[in-house]
Amino acid sequence: MSGNRLLRSTAIFSSMTFLSRVSGLVRDQVYAIVFGANPAMDVFIAAFRIPNFMRRLSAEGSFSMAFVPVLAEYKERHGQDAVKDLVDRVTGTLLAALLVVTAVVLLAAPWLTRVIAPGFEVGSEKHALFIEMLRITFPYALFISLASLVGSILNSYQRFAVPALSPVLLNLAMIAAALGLAPLMGGSVKALAWGVFAAGILQLCFQLPALAKLGLLPRPRLDFAHAGVRKILTLMVPTLFGSSVVQFNLLFNTMAASYLIGGSITWLYYSDRLLEFPLGMFGVAIGTVILPHLSSRHAATDPDGYSKGLDWGFRLCLMIGLPACAGLILCAEPLMSTLFQYRSFTVEDARMSSWSLIAQSTAVPAFLLVKVLAPAFYSRQDTRTPVKAAVVAVLTNALCTIGLFAGLLYATPTGQAALQAAGGSWTQALAAIPGAHALLALAIAIAGWVNALQLAWLLRKAGVYRRQPGWGRFLRQLGVATLAMTLVVLAFRLLWPDWSAWTWWERGMRLAVMVGAGGALYAGLLYLQGIRPRDLRGH
Repeated sequence: MSGNRLLRSTAIFSSMTFLSRVSGLVRDQVYAIVFGANPAMDVFIAAFRIPNFMRRLSAEGSFSMAFVPVLAEYKERHGQDAVKDLVDRVTGTLLAALLVVTAVVLLAAPWLTRVIAPGFEVGSEKHALFIEMLRITFPYALFISLASLVGSILNSYQRFAVPALSPVLLNLAMIAAALGLAPLMGGSVKALAWGVFAAGILQLCFQLPALAKLGLLPRPRLDFAHAGVRKILTLMVPTLFGSSVVQFNLLFNTMAASYLIGGSITWLYYSDRLLEFPLGMFGVAIGTVILPHLSSRHAATDPDGYSKGLDWGFRLCLMIGLPACAGLILCAEPLMSTLFQYRSFTVEDARMSSWSLIAQSTAVPAFLLVKVLAPAFYSRQDTRTPVKAAVVAVLTNALCTIGLFAGLLYATPTGQAALQAAGGSWTQALAAIPGAHALLALAIAIAGWVNALQLAWLLRKAGVYRRQPGWGRFLRQLGVATLAMTLVVLAFRLLWPDWSAWTWWERGMRLAVMVGAGGALYAGLLYLQGIRPRDLRGH
């Protein structure tokens, strides 16, 4: 795939993903208005973490990272019949595995509650609600994993639009559940769980016609002995950990947040959702497009094209990541107030969510770079190297969480008072301190940087990436533009310090002016310094 086609494919994927993110934003606004931030929403978000974790593994992580390089190899070195046979047998094997996993989770839901959300006391209303919603939502993992298999095949044939657009169906189903089904169920948050179930079926069915046009609609066949299936499984086992370090960290933080003050899981959710705009629109798009490209360059033994593709990905990630990092940090509270602070979502909810958004946004460039760094290894069918980095990153997150909580409790007056009132109990003391959830977001940010820096060092050590000319000038251009944008946005923040008292349209107007001015200045300065759209097409 040429640099021009790389950029065009990324643009197509990003534009479709933009529709998904906008509909997702509307969905989250509906959540905030209808349900607010409360213990019941904490339970739903915690329950949905598990099938959503499976989605991330399959759609953006382990499965696609293992399957796409093998599929590219079959396309390059074998005929269409061999590709069809591989698809049939991978589908049958994946379906069988998913059915077993789904059955186990449904039966083991009470035990999983103690693992995923240990802060939900056994026998409590939250504990019972978690079990019920986990059993409703988890079948989504089966449907969405199959949908991700279909999407991976379509992406390998440069059909990026349909897989990128399918998440819109999840958002529409959840909006319908909140506005239509919830009133029929007495306002119960369980309506959202049924929305998740329906969304999985819709997303799978939506992509099947596009697959049929390629002549690859599968006839599932269980075959663990097939050479391609065995190779995918061999590649996939290490990537179960290596490609999803952020998701493991989120699961760990969900466990920790279940001990905190009610609403903490929801506050973390809303900050994570806003972070998904740059990561989902651009990071996932770049990673999804670059994986087939790097896999094909590796299969065709084209090291020069492989290295240039990586260089293109790194530059694009920094061009997006640096301004996104500065903008989200400075605009955290205005964004939360403008987008979510209505009816059930209070001023305090907006403030608490902005704290965790600020903390986690410090690692936006790192999160984006990992979307290119991880495929750099997986495209070469090297699934072990990223695991080394992932282990360290997960341990870093856990140690930072413990260290930051210890610092809060023992090194601050608020923490010392809470610890004394709780009789020395960490869990009871943390449950009495609003804002402790922001430390969980900061721990994820630190772990994100550790993961990215390790992968970059290991990639350089492997000797497969050669830096292209012009990096010094490129970094200076980005630095000037980002600094100027930061100063302009900071000036607006000083001019408009309090966003809580305005009406929705006043907040929206000011946010549009602030973000628009900063974005226009950033793009204008890049242009004045010589960066043109053609420069983003690759080498």
